[in-house]
Amino acid sequence: MDFDFALGGDPRGDFRQSDEFQDIKAVVHQRLVERIEELGVDFATWAPHVTQRFVAQEVEDFVAANRVPLNVTDIQVIVKELNDELTGLGPLQELMNDDAVADILVNGYKEVFIEKNGLLQKSRVRFIDNRHLMRIVQRMIAPLGRRVDEGSPMVDARLPNGGRLNVIIPPVSLNGPVVSIRKFRSKPLQASDMLAYGTLNQEMLDFLAHAAEMRCNILISGGTGSGKTSFLNMLAQYIREGERVITIEDAAELQLLHEHVVRLESRPGGLENVAEVTPRDLLRNSLRMRPDRIIVGEVRGGEAVEMLQAMNSGHDGSMSTIHTNSPRECLHRLEMLLHFGGWQGSEFNLRRQIVGAIDLIVQLARLPSGARRVMSISEITGMQDEVVAMQELFRFEPAANGRDGTFVTGWKPQSLKLKRYAAFAGRPGGNGA
Repeated sequence: MDFDFALGGDPRGDFRQSDEFQDIKAVVHQRLVERIEELGVDFATWAPHVTQRFVAQEVEDFVAANRVPLNVTDIQVIVKELNDELTGLGPLQELMNDDAVADILVNGYKEVFIEKNGLLQKSRVRFIDNRHLMRIVQRMIAPLGRRVDEGSPMVDARLPNGGRLNVIIPPVSLNGPVVSIRKFRSKPLQASDMLAYGTLNQEMLDFLAHAAEMRCNILISGGTGSGKTSFLNMLAQYIREGERVITIEDAAELQLLHEHVVRLESRPGGLENVAEVTPRDLLRNSLRMRPDRIIVGEVRGGEAVEMLQAMNSGHDGSMSTIHTNSPRECLHRLEMLLHFGGWQGSEFNLRRQIVGAIDLIVQLARLPSGARRVMSISEITGMQDEVVAMQELFRFEPAANGRDGTFVTGWKPQSLKLKRYAAFAGRPGGNGA
Protein backbone atom coordinates (compact mmCIF):
# COMPACT_ATOMS: atom_id res chain seq x y z
CA MET A 1 0.00 0.00 0.00
CA ASP A 2 1.42 3.38 -1.02
CA PHE A 3 0.74 6.67 0.70
CA ASP A 4 1.08 10.02 -1.03
CA PHE A 5 0.25 12.25 1.94
CA ALA A 6 2.30 15.46 1.90
CA LEU A 7 4.08 16.33 5.09
CA GLY A 8 3.61 20.09 4.89
CA GLY A 9 3.91 22.51 7.80
CA ASP A 10 5.81 21.84 10.99
CA PRO A 11 6.40 18.07 11.19
CA ARG A 12 6.18 18.28 14.99
CA GLY A 13 3.09 20.45 15.13
CA ASP A 14 0.71 21.30 12.33
CA PHE A 15 1.17 18.05 10.45
CA ARG A 16 0.23 15.96 13.48
CA GLN A 17 -2.99 17.96 13.77
CA SER A 18 -3.83 17.39 10.11
CA ASP A 19 -6.38 14.98 8.70
CA GLU A 20 -3.53 13.35 6.71
CA PHE A 21 -1.68 12.35 9.85
CA GLN A 22 -4.88 11.13 11.47
CA ASP A 23 -5.64 9.02 8.38
CA ILE A 24 -2.21 7.43 8.60
CA LYS A 25 -2.75 6.70 12.28
CA ALA A 26 -6.17 5.17 11.55
CA VAL A 27 -4.70 2.83 8.94
CA VAL A 28 -1.83 1.80 11.22
CA HIS A 29 -4.26 1.25 14.08
CA GLN A 30 -6.47 -0.97 11.94
CA ARG A 31 -3.45 -3.00 10.90
CA LEU A 32 -2.42 -3.33 14.55
CA VAL A 33 -5.88 -4.65 15.49
CA GLU A 34 -5.68 -7.18 12.65
CA ARG A 35 -2.25 -8.36 13.83
CA ILE A 36 -3.54 -8.85 17.38
CA GLU A 37 -6.43 -10.92 16.02
CA GLU A 38 -4.01 -12.96 13.87
CA LEU A 39 -1.84 -13.71 16.90
CA GLY A 40 -4.89 -14.57 19.01
CA VAL A 41 -3.56 -12.87 22.12
CA ASP A 42 -5.16 -10.65 24.74
CA PHE A 43 -2.97 -7.55 25.03
CA ALA A 44 -4.90 -6.56 28.17
CA THR A 45 -2.97 -9.28 30.01
CA TRP A 46 0.41 -8.02 28.80
CA ALA A 47 2.79 -5.98 30.89
CA PRO A 48 2.89 -2.31 29.75
CA HIS A 49 6.48 -2.52 28.47
CA VAL A 50 5.66 -5.63 26.42
CA THR A 51 2.67 -3.92 24.81
CA GLN A 52 4.76 -0.83 24.03
CA ARG A 53 7.53 -2.93 22.44
CA PHE A 54 4.97 -4.86 20.36
CA VAL A 55 3.32 -1.66 19.14
CA ALA A 56 6.67 -0.05 18.27
CA GLN A 57 7.81 -3.06 16.26
CA GLU A 58 4.52 -3.35 14.35
CA VAL A 59 4.44 0.35 13.50
CA GLU A 60 8.06 0.38 12.31
CA ASP A 61 7.48 -2.72 10.14
CA PHE A 62 4.30 -1.24 8.66
CA VAL A 63 5.88 2.15 7.92
CA ALA A 64 8.92 0.53 6.25
CA ALA A 65 6.87 -1.92 4.18
CA ASN A 66 4.43 0.70 2.92
CA ARG A 67 6.86 3.61 2.51
CA VAL A 68 4.78 5.86 4.77
CA PRO A 69 6.26 9.42 4.75
CA LEU A 70 6.95 9.71 8.49
CA ASN A 71 10.15 10.74 10.24
CA VAL A 72 11.45 9.15 13.44
CA THR A 73 9.70 11.65 15.69
CA ASP A 74 6.37 11.13 13.91
CA ILE A 75 6.71 7.37 14.34
CA GLN A 76 7.41 7.82 18.06
CA VAL A 77 4.27 9.94 18.38
CA ILE A 78 2.16 7.30 16.61
CA VAL A 79 3.64 4.52 18.77
CA LYS A 80 2.78 6.44 21.95
CA GLU A 81 -0.74 7.31 20.78
CA LEU A 82 -1.50 3.76 19.64
CA ASN A 83 -0.17 2.38 22.90
CA ASP A 84 -2.55 4.76 24.73
CA GLU A 85 -5.29 3.60 22.35
CA LEU A 86 -4.80 -0.04 23.30
CA THR A 87 -4.18 0.34 27.01
CA GLY A 88 -5.89 3.61 28.00
CA LEU A 89 -8.15 6.37 26.76
CA GLY A 90 -6.45 7.15 23.48
CA PRO A 91 -5.82 10.86 22.89
CA LEU A 92 -7.18 11.71 26.32
CA GLN A 93 -4.73 9.53 28.22
CA GLU A 94 -1.91 12.10 28.25
CA LEU A 95 -4.29 14.78 29.54
CA MET A 96 -5.65 12.43 32.20
CA ASN A 97 -2.07 11.79 33.38
CA ASP A 98 -1.25 15.51 33.65
CA ASP A 99 -1.94 16.65 37.22
CA ALA A 100 -1.94 20.30 36.13
CA VAL A 101 -5.02 19.72 33.93
CA ALA A 102 -8.24 20.17 35.92
CA ASP A 103 -10.87 19.97 33.16
CA ILE A 104 -10.96 18.33 29.74
CA LEU A 105 -13.62 19.64 27.34
CA VAL A 106 -14.12 17.85 24.00
CA ASN A 107 -16.29 19.67 21.43
CA GLY A 108 -16.38 17.10 18.64
CA TYR A 109 -13.38 15.14 17.40
CA LYS A 110 -11.22 18.10 16.31
CA GLU A 111 -11.55 20.43 19.31
CA VAL A 112 -10.22 19.59 22.77
CA PHE A 113 -9.91 22.34 25.38
CA ILE A 114 -8.32 22.04 28.79
CA GLU A 115 -8.23 24.09 31.97
CA LYS A 116 -4.66 24.29 33.18
CA ASN A 117 -3.50 26.42 36.09
CA GLY A 118 -6.90 28.08 36.18
CA LEU A 119 -6.92 29.13 32.51
CA LEU A 120 -8.90 27.62 29.62
CA GLN A 121 -6.81 26.86 26.54
CA LYS A 122 -7.05 24.80 23.38
CA SER A 123 -5.06 21.57 23.38
CA ARG A 124 -3.24 20.12 20.38
CA VAL A 125 -4.89 16.78 21.13
CA ARG A 126 -7.56 15.58 18.67
CA PHE A 127 -9.34 12.42 17.57
CA ILE A 128 -9.32 10.77 14.15
CA ASP A 129 -13.06 11.28 13.66
CA ASN A 130 -16.31 11.17 15.64
CA ARG A 131 -16.39 7.37 15.49
CA HIS A 132 -12.98 7.31 17.15
CA LEU A 133 -14.23 9.72 19.82
CA MET A 134 -17.33 7.59 20.46
CA ARG A 135 -15.18 4.48 20.80
CA ILE A 136 -13.23 6.15 23.60
CA VAL A 137 -16.47 7.39 25.20
CA GLN A 138 -17.93 3.88 25.22
CA ARG A 139 -14.70 2.59 26.75
CA MET A 140 -15.03 5.14 29.56
CA ILE A 141 -18.68 4.49 30.42
CA ALA A 142 -18.82 0.70 29.90
CA PRO A 143 -17.27 -0.13 33.32
CA LEU A 144 -19.76 2.28 34.93
CA GLY A 145 -22.77 0.28 33.77
CA ARG A 146 -24.03 3.24 31.74
CA ARG A 147 -24.89 3.69 28.08
CA VAL A 148 -25.14 6.56 25.65
CA ASP A 149 -26.90 6.32 22.28
CA GLU A 150 -29.64 8.08 20.31
CA GLY A 151 -32.25 6.74 22.69
CA SER A 152 -30.29 8.02 25.71
CA PRO A 153 -28.10 10.84 24.37
CA MET A 154 -26.87 12.20 27.72
CA VAL A 155 -24.97 10.57 30.53
CA ASP A 156 -23.52 11.98 33.75
CA ALA A 157 -21.36 9.68 35.83
CA ARG A 158 -18.47 9.36 38.26
CA LEU A 159 -15.27 7.84 36.92
CA PRO A 160 -13.53 5.07 38.89
CA ASN A 161 -10.78 7.51 39.94
CA GLY A 162 -13.42 9.89 41.34
CA GLY A 163 -13.59 12.38 38.46
CA ARG A 164 -16.84 13.49 36.84
CA LEU A 165 -17.84 12.61 33.29
CA ASN A 166 -20.60 14.20 31.24
CA VAL A 167 -21.34 13.12 27.67
CA ILE A 168 -23.93 14.46 25.25
CA ILE A 169 -24.16 13.21 21.65
CA PRO A 170 -26.12 13.96 18.45
CA PRO A 171 -28.89 14.61 17.69
CA VAL A 172 -28.99 16.65 20.93
CA SER A 173 -25.47 18.01 20.37
CA LEU A 174 -24.82 19.77 17.07
CA ASN A 175 -21.02 19.70 17.50
CA GLY A 176 -20.78 15.93 17.43
CA PRO A 177 -20.07 14.08 20.69
CA VAL A 178 -19.33 16.55 23.49
CA VAL A 179 -17.41 15.27 26.50
CA SER A 180 -16.73 17.16 29.74
CA ILE A 181 -14.36 15.66 32.31
CA ARG A 182 -13.70 17.20 35.71
CA LYS A 183 -10.58 15.46 36.93
CA PHE A 184 -10.07 14.17 40.42
CA ARG A 185 -6.98 15.23 42.30
CA SER A 186 -5.01 12.22 43.48
CA LYS A 187 -3.82 14.31 46.42
CA PRO A 188 -6.30 16.81 47.92
CA LEU A 189 -5.15 20.40 48.34
CA GLN A 190 -3.99 21.15 51.87
CA ALA A 191 -4.18 24.42 53.78
CA SER A 192 -0.47 24.97 53.08
CA ASP A 193 -1.14 24.67 49.34
CA MET A 194 -3.88 27.31 49.47
CA LEU A 195 -1.65 29.64 51.45
CA ALA A 196 1.09 29.16 48.89
CA TYR A 197 -1.33 29.84 46.02
CA GLY A 198 -2.60 32.96 47.77
CA THR A 199 -6.18 31.68 47.98
CA LEU A 200 -6.37 33.17 51.48
CA ASN A 201 -3.98 34.48 54.13
CA GLN A 202 -2.94 33.00 57.46
CA GLU A 203 -5.34 35.13 59.50
CA MET A 204 -8.31 33.99 57.44
CA LEU A 205 -7.19 30.36 57.66
CA ASP A 206 -6.82 30.58 61.44
CA PHE A 207 -10.30 32.05 61.70
CA LEU A 208 -11.94 29.42 59.48
CA ALA A 209 -10.08 26.60 61.23
CA HIS A 210 -11.42 27.88 64.55
CA ALA A 211 -14.92 28.22 63.07
CA ALA A 212 -14.85 24.63 61.81
CA GLU A 213 -13.58 23.36 65.15
CA MET A 214 -16.30 25.31 67.02
CA ARG A 215 -19.00 23.70 64.83
CA CYS A 216 -20.07 26.74 62.83
CA ASN A 217 -22.43 25.96 59.94
CA ILE A 218 -20.65 27.15 56.82
CA LEU A 219 -21.76 27.70 53.23
CA ILE A 220 -19.01 27.94 50.62
CA SER A 221 -20.29 30.00 47.71
CA GLY A 222 -18.75 30.57 44.30
CA GLY A 223 -19.07 30.33 40.56
CA THR A 224 -18.06 27.50 38.25
CA GLY A 225 -14.42 26.54 38.67
CA SER A 226 -13.86 28.78 41.68
CA GLY A 227 -12.58 25.88 43.80
CA LYS A 228 -15.57 25.31 46.12
CA THR A 229 -15.14 21.55 46.48
CA SER A 230 -11.38 21.78 47.05
CA PHE A 231 -11.93 24.47 49.68
CA LEU A 232 -14.60 22.40 51.43
CA ASN A 233 -12.20 19.45 51.42
CA MET A 234 -9.52 21.57 53.03
CA LEU A 235 -11.82 23.08 55.63
CA ALA A 236 -13.14 19.69 56.71
CA GLN A 237 -9.69 18.67 57.93
CA TYR A 238 -10.31 20.89 60.98
CA ILE A 239 -13.25 18.78 62.14
CA ARG A 240 -12.39 17.30 65.50
CA GLU A 241 -11.43 13.66 65.80
CA GLY A 242 -14.12 11.40 67.21
CA GLU A 243 -16.96 13.04 65.27
CA ARG A 244 -19.03 11.06 62.80
CA VAL A 245 -19.23 12.83 59.44
CA ILE A 246 -21.69 11.93 56.68
CA THR A 247 -21.11 13.31 53.19
CA ILE A 248 -23.86 13.57 50.55
CA GLU A 249 -22.99 14.23 46.92
CA ASP A 250 -24.37 13.92 43.41
CA ALA A 251 -20.99 12.63 42.25
CA ALA A 252 -18.58 11.70 45.03
CA GLU A 253 -15.61 14.09 44.91
CA LEU A 254 -14.82 14.88 48.53
CA GLN A 255 -11.70 13.33 50.04
CA LEU A 256 -12.05 14.10 53.71
CA LEU A 257 -8.93 13.35 55.75
CA HIS A 258 -10.94 12.22 58.75
CA GLU A 259 -11.10 8.88 60.53
CA HIS A 260 -14.90 8.50 60.62
CA VAL A 261 -16.56 9.41 57.31
CA VAL A 262 -19.62 7.80 55.72
CA ARG A 263 -19.91 8.68 52.02
CA LEU A 264 -23.30 8.71 50.29
CA GLU A 265 -23.92 9.33 46.59
CA SER A 266 -27.20 9.96 44.76
CA ARG A 267 -28.33 7.73 41.92
CA PRO A 268 -30.30 8.68 38.79
CA GLY A 269 -33.42 6.74 37.96
CA GLY A 270 -34.50 5.08 34.76
CA LEU A 271 -31.53 2.75 34.38
CA GLU A 272 -32.82 -0.82 34.07
CA ASN A 273 -35.83 0.14 36.20
CA VAL A 274 -33.73 1.17 39.19
CA ALA A 275 -35.28 3.71 41.53
CA GLU A 276 -33.89 7.23 41.70
CA VAL A 277 -32.17 8.20 44.94
CA THR A 278 -31.90 11.97 45.30
CA PRO A 279 -29.67 14.04 47.61
CA ARG A 280 -32.86 14.90 49.48
CA ASP A 281 -33.55 11.20 50.09
CA LEU A 282 -30.01 10.74 51.34
CA LEU A 283 -30.25 13.76 53.64
CA ARG A 284 -33.45 12.46 55.21
CA ASN A 285 -31.88 9.05 55.71
CA SER A 286 -28.64 10.49 57.09
CA LEU A 287 -30.54 11.97 60.03
CA ARG A 288 -31.20 8.38 61.15
CA MET A 289 -27.52 7.48 60.96
CA ARG A 290 -26.40 9.35 64.09
CA PRO A 291 -24.31 12.03 62.33
CA ASP A 292 -22.34 14.64 64.22
CA ARG A 293 -21.93 16.64 61.06
CA ILE A 294 -23.50 16.48 57.62
CA ILE A 295 -21.56 17.73 54.60
CA VAL A 296 -23.51 18.26 51.38
CA GLY A 297 -21.28 18.46 48.31
CA GLU A 298 -23.54 21.07 46.73
CA VAL A 299 -27.02 22.22 47.70
CA ARG A 300 -28.98 22.78 44.51
CA GLY A 301 -32.54 21.58 45.10
CA GLY A 302 -35.18 20.66 47.64
CA GLU A 303 -32.59 19.12 49.94
CA ALA A 304 -32.05 22.68 51.20
CA VAL A 305 -35.10 22.19 53.46
CA GLU A 306 -33.67 19.12 55.17
CA MET A 307 -30.21 20.66 55.35
CA LEU A 308 -31.46 23.74 57.23
CA GLN A 309 -33.61 21.61 59.51
CA ALA A 310 -30.56 19.48 60.33
CA MET A 311 -28.48 22.58 61.06
CA ASN A 312 -31.23 23.90 63.30
CA SER A 313 -31.69 20.64 65.20
CA GLY A 314 -28.39 19.64 66.75
CA HIS A 315 -26.15 19.03 63.73
CA ASP A 316 -23.96 22.09 64.12
CA GLY A 317 -20.75 22.13 62.15
CA SER A 318 -22.41 21.09 58.91
CA MET A 319 -21.07 22.46 55.63
CA SER A 320 -22.05 22.70 51.99
CA THR A 321 -21.24 24.50 48.76
CA ILE A 322 -23.66 26.58 46.71
CA HIS A 323 -23.36 28.04 43.22
CA THR A 324 -23.69 31.85 43.56
CA ASN A 325 -21.58 34.94 42.93
CA SER A 326 -21.91 36.89 46.20
CA PRO A 327 -22.91 36.32 49.85
CA ARG A 328 -26.18 38.26 49.38
CA GLU A 329 -27.01 36.30 46.24
CA CYS A 330 -26.24 33.15 48.21
CA LEU A 331 -29.06 34.02 50.63
CA HIS A 332 -31.46 34.76 47.77
CA ARG A 333 -30.68 31.43 46.11
CA LEU A 334 -31.09 29.59 49.40
CA GLU A 335 -34.55 31.14 49.81
CA MET A 336 -35.45 30.07 46.27
CA LEU A 337 -34.29 26.49 46.90
CA LEU A 338 -36.33 26.35 50.11
CA HIS A 339 -39.42 27.37 48.15
CA PHE A 340 -38.65 24.72 45.53
CA GLY A 341 -38.38 22.21 48.35
CA GLY A 342 -41.94 22.96 49.45
CA TRP A 343 -41.27 25.31 52.34
CA GLN A 344 -44.48 25.94 54.26
CA GLY A 345 -44.52 29.25 56.06
CA SER A 346 -44.05 32.98 55.71
CA GLU A 347 -41.02 34.75 54.26
CA PHE A 348 -40.20 36.04 57.73
CA ASN A 349 -40.11 32.55 59.25
CA LEU A 350 -38.11 31.26 56.31
CA ARG A 351 -35.45 33.90 56.89
CA ARG A 352 -35.44 33.18 60.60
CA GLN A 353 -34.65 29.57 59.74
CA ILE A 354 -31.72 30.73 57.60
CA VAL A 355 -30.46 33.00 60.39
CA GLY A 356 -30.72 30.16 62.90
CA ALA A 357 -28.95 27.70 60.62
CA ILE A 358 -26.13 29.48 58.79
CA ASP A 359 -23.21 31.07 60.64
CA LEU A 360 -20.76 31.92 57.88
CA ILE A 361 -20.67 32.35 54.10
CA VAL A 362 -17.28 31.98 52.41
CA GLN A 363 -17.30 33.52 48.92
CA LEU A 364 -14.78 32.23 46.37
CA ALA A 365 -13.98 33.48 42.89
CA ARG A 366 -11.56 32.85 40.06
CA LEU A 367 -9.68 35.96 38.91
CA PRO A 368 -8.98 36.77 35.23
CA SER A 369 -5.44 35.48 35.80
CA GLY A 370 -6.86 32.07 36.74
CA ALA A 371 -5.95 32.45 40.42
CA ARG A 372 -8.61 31.49 42.97
CA ARG A 373 -9.25 33.76 45.93
CA VAL A 374 -11.48 33.92 49.00
CA MET A 375 -13.30 37.15 48.14
CA SER A 376 -15.25 37.43 51.37
CA ILE A 377 -15.99 35.76 54.70
CA SER A 378 -19.35 37.03 55.96
CA GLU A 379 -21.15 36.30 59.21
CA ILE A 380 -24.94 36.02 59.48
CA THR A 381 -25.80 38.25 62.43
CA GLY A 382 -29.60 38.21 62.68
CA MET A 383 -32.68 39.89 61.24
CA GLN A 384 -33.08 43.59 60.55
CA ASP A 385 -36.36 44.93 59.13
CA GLU A 386 -37.28 41.38 58.05
CA VAL A 387 -34.05 41.11 56.06
CA VAL A 388 -31.20 38.75 56.91
CA ALA A 389 -28.36 40.88 58.27
CA MET A 390 -24.69 40.04 57.88
CA GLN A 391 -21.30 41.60 58.32
CA GLU A 392 -18.10 41.07 56.40
CA LEU A 393 -15.25 39.77 58.53
CA PHE A 394 -12.64 39.52 55.78
CA ARG A 395 -12.52 40.49 52.14
CA PHE A 396 -10.20 40.50 49.16
CA GLU A 397 -9.69 43.82 47.37
CA PRO A 398 -8.49 43.32 43.77
CA ALA A 399 -5.69 45.52 42.50
CA ALA A 400 -6.29 48.04 39.72
CA ASN A 401 -4.83 45.65 37.14
CA GLY A 402 -7.39 43.00 38.15
CA ARG A 403 -4.69 40.35 38.53
CA ASP A 404 -4.10 40.39 42.27
CA GLY A 405 -4.96 42.38 45.36
CA THR A 406 -4.85 42.43 49.15
CA PHE A 407 -6.80 40.82 51.98
CA VAL A 408 -8.53 43.15 54.44
CA THR A 409 -9.76 42.39 57.95
CA GLY A 410 -13.17 43.81 58.89
CA TRP A 411 -15.38 43.42 61.96
CA LYS A 412 -15.04 41.03 64.86
CA PRO A 413 -17.47 38.08 64.77
CA GLN A 414 -20.57 38.25 66.97
CA SER A 415 -21.51 34.57 67.13
CA LEU A 416 -21.29 32.91 70.53
CA LYS A 417 -19.49 30.03 68.82
CA LEU A 418 -16.72 32.45 67.91
CA LYS A 419 -16.67 34.43 71.13
CA ARG A 420 -13.23 33.16 72.13
CA TYR A 421 -11.80 34.09 68.74
CA ALA A 422 -13.39 37.55 68.86
CA ALA A 423 -11.75 38.22 72.20
CA PHE A 424 -8.22 37.68 70.90
CA ALA A 425 -8.29 38.39 67.17
CA GLY A 426 -9.54 40.89 64.65
CA ARG A 427 -10.26 44.54 65.25
CA PRO A 428 -13.53 46.46 65.36
CA GLY A 429 -14.71 49.03 62.83
CA GLY A 430 -12.57 50.25 59.96
CA ASN A 431 -13.40 47.94 57.11
CA GLY A 432 -16.72 46.40 58.16
CA ALA A 433 -19.41 45.69 55.56
